[in-house]
Amino acid sequence: MHIASCMIVMIYIRIPLLEDANTSILWNDDKDLWSFKKMTCLNNNTIEDEMAWLRYKLKQTNQILFAICLQELDTYVGNVELINIRGNRAELHCYIGNSLYKEKGVGLQAAFLMIQYGFLEKSLEIIYLKIHPSNISAITRYEKLGFEINHHERGMLYMTISKNKFLNKYSISRN
Repeated sequence: MHIASCMIVMIYIRIPLLEDANTSILWNDDKDLWSFKKMTCLNNNTIEDEMAWLRYKLKQTNQILFAICLQELDTYVGNVELINIRGNRAELHCYIGNSLYKEKGVGLQAAFLMIQYGFLEKSLEIIYLKIHPSNISAITRYEKLGFEINHHERGMLYMTISKNKFLNKYSISRN
């Protein structure tokens, strides 16, 4: 008899710490991490460059960056952020830098927590994301969260979710 096991990795999100740069700098060489992104990463960053990037991100008023951490190990494994915050809209970015935790539901949980934060704490009405059309596994995960494909632009799919849809889907109170 074969019994299947399922590993559920629980996470939390928090404001990044400057010392997180010692970990995130290691992700810069991960070509898989950057392959579906429209941006590139300087893989010859110094720790000072990485810390400067983190300081810059934390000072921005039109974006919110959180570190993704494992509850059990209290380990930093990725980032989730809302960028391009304009009025009641923002763009979601989420990535897992530690390859041991890719495809384990960590990014899905982090995206859920950030979406909830954006709608309940920041009073957003729409959250959208841009995703490469060949990134089928990510598209499927975002659809599970309630995102819908809105349109194609510049080789990317735009997916959106509204506050009402999200709160109704997960029976979350507005209070």
